[in-house]
Amino acid sequence: MTADTDAKLIEQGRKLFAGDWQFIWASPSIETLPPMAGMEVAFAGRSNVGKSSLINALTGRNALARTSHTPGRTQELIFFEGPDKAGFRLVDMPGYGYASAPKAKVASWTALIHKFLQGRSSLARVYVLIDARHGIKDVDLDVLNTLDKSAVSYQVVLTKADQVKPAALEACTEATLAALAKHPAAFPEVLVTSSRTGAGMAELRAAMVRLLEERS
Repeated sequence: MTADTDAKLIEQGRKLFAGDWQFIWASPSIETLPPMAGMEVAFAGRSNVGKSSLINALTGRNALARTSHTPGRTQELIFFEGPDKAGFRLVDMPGYGYASAPKAKVASWTALIHKFLQGRSSLARVYVLIDARHGIKDVDLDVLNTLDKSAVSYQVVLTKADQVKPAALEACTEATLAALAKHPAAFPEVLVTSSRTGAGMAELRAAMVRLLEERS
């Protein structure tokens, strides 16, 4: 990948995400999913990892995705659609690993996530968000194993990088890469981001533009 190519993808990503993004659908069950169309990328992660904040930072909108100080609030698959004719959707998945939620509710969320991952041919990639302050936890490994079994391409995105000192962030990144080496469906690069400062957003947008180009 040349510097010129990177710069071109970053500019294309900036233009794509500066366009009009809209909430289009919420699915509490597999039966209520929208018809497949174009390309979808999904965001998965533990409750309170910052999925909604990341989606808002990507699109430059403060309130496109609903953020909450109460972990586990998103209990549906939330779909956002990009500018006309881009054929591109973002999917905010229910947060997992929220210990205080009733077990039956956690089980239903988990089943929804797993069924979605296994039966969605329009799903090009899952971005698994990991809190840079904590690194990969056992509950994250369960999701990575599910993604491996579903043969869904995924990439890890570290969030809240602005809240970690540089040496600790580097150690977390290296440990994450080492863990991913054991997972066949994992993309072998880790993106480091901060929704608050905007760090890593240009690179994440560029990665999605590359996916769009590969599938067109």
